[in-house]
Amino acid sequence: MTQETTNQGLPNRWLLAGGGVLMQLALGAVYAWSVFKIPLSKAFGWSGTDVTWAFSLAILVLGFAAFIGGLWMRRVGPRIVGITAGICYGLGVGLSSLANGNIWVLWLSYGILGGLGLGLGYIVPLATLVKWFPDRRGFITGLAVAGFGGGALITAPVAQKFIESVGPLNTLAILGAAYLVMVVLGSSVMRNPPDGWRPAGWQPSARQQEQVQAREYTLKEALSTWQWYVLWAMLFLNVTAGISIISQASPMAQEISGVGAGIAAGMVGLISIANGLGRLLWAWFSDAIGRRNVFLIMFLIQAALFFVLPSQHEFTALATICFIVIS
Repeated sequence: MTQETTNQGLPNRWLLAGGGVLMQLALGAVYAWSVFKIPLSKAFGWSGTDVTWAFSLAILVLGFAAFIGGLWMRRVGPRIVGITAGICYGLGVGLSSLANGNIWVLWLSYGILGGLGLGLGYIVPLATLVKWFPDRRGFITGLAVAGFGGGALITAPVAQKFIESVGPLNTLAILGAAYLVMVVLGSSVMRNPPDGWRPAGWQPSARQQEQVQAREYTLKEALSTWQWYVLWAMLFLNVTAGISIISQASPMAQEISGVGAGIAAGMVGLISIANGLGRLLWAWFSDAIGRRNVFLIMFLIQAALFFVLPSQHEFTALATICFIVIS
């Protein structure tokens, strides 16, 4: 079968990339949660810890749901998993508007149901686009997750404006409807390429050929290797470093540096730029110097910045350090 015949009837792979980014923009809006912390606390007398638990539960469930979504995708394909994710995520965020003083409603809706949608949806573009872009694995993975990082860039200032005009609960209802539409729409174009498909005219380099020919491990095989546990621990530490800042960015800026809610929401947007750019640029950089070297560089930079972070009380310095860490 020729390459030209293989490509007949297939969608433009950049259309799938666009759908993946649209999904991730909606899903990544979860990183703007810190703008809700103080308004919800003031409205219902909840502690900051109570409000943060909604976000923490969503991230916890995201991890387990992404694992389930990966297994499910192998059976039914990415489209069904993605549409299910959009429904769960949109409803989870939207139903959290019914909390109205009941913190457990917020935890169950935003944390559990929303987190389920987050995890199912997050894995869809990642697992799908890498199959369509074997020639740009690092770049396309970075592009997809850059959308996730950039979601809060759009959501934080928009949510802040809505909170000021209609209140935090009505804002959650509006955002939930928007997220549902965005994720379902992006998922509708998702599909896997035929087995053995390659881009027309692509001649893989030695490293790319090695990646293409590398066999997939079963779950049992992966769990029998020490590398799996090291990679898991590295990702756990790296995510923890970012989440610790993202979940508290707005109140942290207000309490430590004394800025107002509007400027703090701007910082959330600023570090969201770093989140998006870092996912794209580091992934692209890994194509050139290797994944291992990128991890080493990132960890050394983060370790140094977290060492000096507690002593920073001036807003510009605080925002700069957070920007670099989140990247």
